[in-house]
Amino acid sequence: MKQINLWLSILVVGSFLAFGCGGGKKEEAQDNGGGEATATVDAATAATITGKVAFEGTAPAKGEPIKMNADPNCVKMHPEPVYDMPVEVNANNTLKDVFVYVKSGLSGKFPVPSTPVEIDQKGCMYSPHVLGIMVGQKLLIKNDDPTLHNIHARPVVNAQFNAAQPVQGMTTEKSFDKPEVMVPFRCDVHNWMNAYCGVVDNPYYAVTGDDGTFTLKGLPPGTYTIETWQEKYGTQDQTVTVAAKETKDITVTYKGQ
Repeated sequence: MKQINLWLSILVVGSFLAFGCGGGKKEEAQDNGGGEATATVDAATAATITGKVAFEGTAPAKGEPIKMNADPNCVKMHPEPVYDMPVEVNANNTLKDVFVYVKSGLSGKFPVPSTPVEIDQKGCMYSPHVLGIMVGQKLLIKNDDPTLHNIHARPVVNAQFNAAQPVQGMTTEKSFDKPEVMVPFRCDVHNWMNAYCGVVDNPYYAVTGDDGTFTLKGLPPGTYTIETWQEKYGTQDQTVTVAAKETKDITVTYKGQ
């Protein structure tokens, strides 16, 4: 009897292991190779979050004009004074250059776009001043000026890089392998040149423009933490829940002094 029970136990355990291995192979087939399932979004139920970044109070003064005298090429490209503006208030009392992204609430690994994100050194300024990019996506750095530039990325989580571009028309490709909000850029040749890049692991991000608005579309229904980042005033978080096919509008408000 003991021998029969032993054989029955072996048979049950063997069947369990075989079933478990079969299930594991099925999950691996759905895996993206990095240990995390590929995120899928059903277009028929996708939701949208729209909004604006409002400003209340008094905006900081624009200060003194940027002194570009050290490089005559830069001076020639700016017959009118140029100001460093860490806070740009639009005509409708909204803020420009605010980075907005889904901080949490998503699951799965999103595919990396094959199209690079571009940042240009034009008129001895970075354009755009604030940008976003996905982890692993190519960053195409361009020098549109007839003078030497270098772009010095100074992240904390990612590896730093410092790429010199002495010739007009030069391009350089870089990328980041970890999320980081934000990565500051500067030009060591022209110390007034600076920019900021939000590195995220999902495609749901935006930068506010001249009307202070943003749109995050194609979201799976769910509850998300939306974070906004502003160069002077820092970050704010807001929890937003969207149902299938729903468009929800939110307002984020920053206050001046």
